[in-house]
Amino acid sequence: MPELFKANGPHDWGYTKITDVSGPALMDFGVLRLRKGEAFEDDAELEKAFLLVYGSVRIQAAGKEAVYTRKDCFNAGPFALHTDGNTGVRITAIADDSEVCVMRTANERAFAAQWFRPEDTPDEYRGAGLMKETSTRIVRTIFDLRNAPDARLVLGEVIGFPGKWSSYPPHHHPQPEIYYYKTNPENGFGYAELGDDVVKVKQNDAVLIAPGLTHPQCTAPGYALWYLWVIRHLDDQPYITPVFVPEHPWVL
Repeated sequence: MPELFKANGPHDWGYTKITDVSGPALMDFGVLRLRKGEAFEDDAELEKAFLLVYGSVRIQAAGKEAVYTRKDCFNAGPFALHTDGNTGVRITAIADDSEVCVMRTANERAFAAQWFRPEDTPDEYRGAGLMKETSTRIVRTIFDLRNAPDARLVLGEVIGFPGKWSSYPPHHHPQPEIYYYKTNPENGFGYAELGDDVVKVKQNDAVLIAPGLTHPQCTAPGYALWYLWVIRHLDDQPYITPVFVPEHPWVL
């Protein structure tokens, strides 16, 4: 069966670990939820990425600091920080409730910290104008090999519209991937295909997409489905493009 990490409600305060770098995902993935004034420090000797989901935080790294504020992940573009394993990071919450996704993986390469704001990641409307808009969705690719050639991670977001499909047509790749979900309104849901299995996903759930599994998504009518996606490059096989199931690319 596929690995589905059920949240069963809001995440606890502090850091909630979902996957471990020593496991099949090849990366740490967790959710950091902070109250106003609380701080989190990360000195792990791993490549690190931090994505603000909502709230307001002050981030300090590499002798620089920035304040990131995001009302929500549906109507505002992403704020993110990406650093190498030599760089420590401190995050301090400014809002009463802030959530940050934390991703880490092994990478001995040194590279400069990158600070991403919404203007760096414009919305891309994929599927628009095709199949009566049944797979139109917003894709936001924050960093990949184009702008982070020394990274071992690829990071982005998708917003699935009510009643529509995303991550479509069905595709797969040899690199592991994680999806982490939010719904709008929060009592919404969607369905995630993971190979021959289909799982129901709700607010704060996550799935580990094992290498080779197809993973199209669909969103329940009346709701929107946001998900973070993070892919871990293989050391001898970086992620560049997905492999589409041969029966379905005609829909493009």
